[in-house]
Amino acid sequence: MLNNNFQPPLENNIHINNTSNNEQLLNVAFHFSPVGLLVVAKIRTISFYNKAFADMFGYESDELIDRSLDCLYPSLTEFEHTGNRAAAVMRETGLYSDERIMRHKTGRLFWCYASGQAIDKADPLQSATWVFQDISLRRPVSRELTVREREVAQFLVLGQSSKEIGRQLGISQRTVEAHKERLMQKLSAKSTGELVAKLIGRYL
Repeated sequence: MLNNNFQPPLENNIHINNTSNNEQLLNVAFHFSPVGLLVVAKIRTISFYNKAFADMFGYESDELIDRSLDCLYPSLTEFEHTGNRAAAVMRETGLYSDERIMRHKTGRLFWCYASGQAIDKADPLQSATWVFQDISLRRPVSRELTVREREVAQFLVLGQSSKEIGRQLGISQRTVEAHKERLMQKLSAKSTGELVAKLIGRYL
């Protein structure tokens, strides 16, 4: 069993005890991983996570234990919508991944890549393992956006059309176009291609 309070040995004095070799190796691999690792249970409640995940979101090693994942999202709406989308896909495949805007402890918003594996496909939100990677260096959040604008932006950067985005979000194509137009105004983009380039940090 993984121990979230595990204290890794000093880098120059690593010694693995034969009697608990597998457990110690698992702990070292989990806590030293360069990407954020997270295990959730009890319907999107945080069970444990590694140092990279804690550093990414600005929390201490045990500060998030038994807390809902909603504290890491910009809004409750985005928490719920993302969960619904992930659950629908994971019930079919057991896997889900996307690029989304998340919230640091300080309130700062940042783009990250998330990939999850359901423990039980029949009930994917009950328990799952996740990998998180901060991609804000190549995709900064450069403007203050509304909840819906962030959701539309999330699918625009994946190359989805307004019709596809509307289907994902349960809104009309015309409503998506209206949000896209406001995004273009906020980011001073003259075309959809320029808007996407600015959203992903590749300014034309």
